Amino acid sequence: MPISHYENFPVASLLLPANLREPVEAIYSFARSADDIADEGDVAPEKRLEQLATYRSALDAIASGGLAGMVGQPLLFTRLARIILNHHLPLKPFYDLLDAFQQDIGKKRYEDFNDLADYCRRSANPIGRLLLVLYNADTVENLPLADCICTGLQLVNFWQDVAQDWKKGRIYLPQQDLAHFKVTEEDIAASRCDERWQALLAFEVARTRAILNTGAPLARRLRGRIGWELRLIVAGGLYILDRIEAVGYDVFAQRPRIGLVGKLAVAWRALNYPRTSA
Repeated sequence: MPISHYENFPVASLLLPANLREPVEAIYSFARSADDIADEGDVAPEKRLEQLATYRSALDAIASGGLAGMVGQPLLFTRLARIILNHHLPLKPFYDLLDAFQQDIGKKRYEDFNDLADYCRRSANPIGRLLLVLYNADTVENLPLADCICTGLQLVNFWQDVAQDWKKGRIYLPQQDLAHFKVTEEDIAASRCDERWQALLAFEVARTRAILNTGAPLARRLRGRIGWELRLIVAGGLYILDRIEAVGYDVFAQRPRIGLVGKLAVAWRALNYPRTSA
């Protein structure tokens, strides 16, 4: 799942088996804190890159087996080293996350959907892949489905956060799509929700829903608490897409989120999750 300050999607909920809560929290803390470095505050880009370099150095030390026994390292890294060692987690997903966060510091526009999907591959998909390893479910059949869910959830965040991202100087809507629907950056700056904007976001929502639905069978394939957790996450993403449609795609006036009624709706969807032969 993507890392976001807006917690529409649970991370280490009570549905997770107790023995997996600390590993999931350790992964999330690493990603969340690195994302904060790239995304929050008024720190100069050079300083942000310098701070992220310490994360990369910590991963290098973990890879060499040195960090776990070192004294004086931040708790974030020492705990992560122990989790990686005990659960045999691959390091590539952590490096991919850092690549994405580093990219966020300098890259503010995306040429086309392939460009954006490559960012999601590194900013969101690593979380799902690491969780599958923890669940002992990282099969060649499951990994692509997890990628679809994680990419889909990242896209959901992008579409509901257009206004917030604009304030940070970022536009995740592909430039190619903006041009096709004749939407300009001035339109976004003016929060202009006209027919062109509605057509653009309707297109993005439909594509995102298709991606989420492609990955959805994984939530039935995984058994027990893990399956229920994933059903809630997928149902939450689909619910947000429905809310974007319900407000006429005007994400400028109100950011769609999951309130109390939404949580009940998501729970109902999870309980009635469609069966699949996958």
